[in-house]
Amino acid sequence: LEILFPATGAPGVLEKTLDRICRYSEDAIDEGYSIIILSDLNSNPGHAAIPSVLAAAAVHHYLIRAGKRGKADIVMEVGDVREVHHFATILGYGASAVNPYMALDTIRQMEKDDLLNGISSDKAIQNYIKSVNSGLLKIFSKMGISTLASYQGAQIFEIVGINSAVVKKYFTGTVSRIEGLSLDDIATETLQKHRKGYPTRGGVQKVLDPGG
Repeated sequence: LEILFPATGAPGVLEKTLDRICRYSEDAIDEGYSIIILSDLNSNPGHAAIPSVLAAAAVHHYLIRAGKRGKADIVMEVGDVREVHHFATILGYGASAVNPYMALDTIRQMEKDDLLNGISSDKAIQNYIKSVNSGLLKIFSKMGISTLASYQGAQIFEIVGINSAVVKKYFTGTVSRIEGLSLDDIATETLQKHRKGYPTRGGVQKVLDPGG
């Protein structure tokens, strides 16, 4: 299932898209599928990628409410997961596996640009995966958790800066002490980044801003 929404900036478009993805996920389970892949691989100038943790949490909690979460695994094929914290968050909100294709493609590009000091991209990718796994184990250990199975879907987080309506619907049960962004605000921030990748004038920047 593609986790993309129209890059129009229209109010409510992100919510409508999330609702549709959740319904399609339930339909897929009803049709007998046991693995749901949520992918932003085909993002394009007219369609922006939904933030992966939002998409994962939305489908995860929707299926819990429908009583069907245990019937399928959620696999994320997403470009915005790069750092250990990203993996930890998305796994904590129910993802069973992650394919960080943008991070892996970046490593392959580094080999082409001769930035790996003679290490092959295959070896560098192995190192990257090993580092991510070690980082996740460190995070689990700090929480007193010893296995991924115990951590997955546990959402041991506190949300800062998202309003209660979004938290209640998509991050159900997570502690959130202060208000913040609405779903339309999240869509606006997402589209600002999207338009840097697909500028309407001039060429695409070689290097994007690192962001916050």
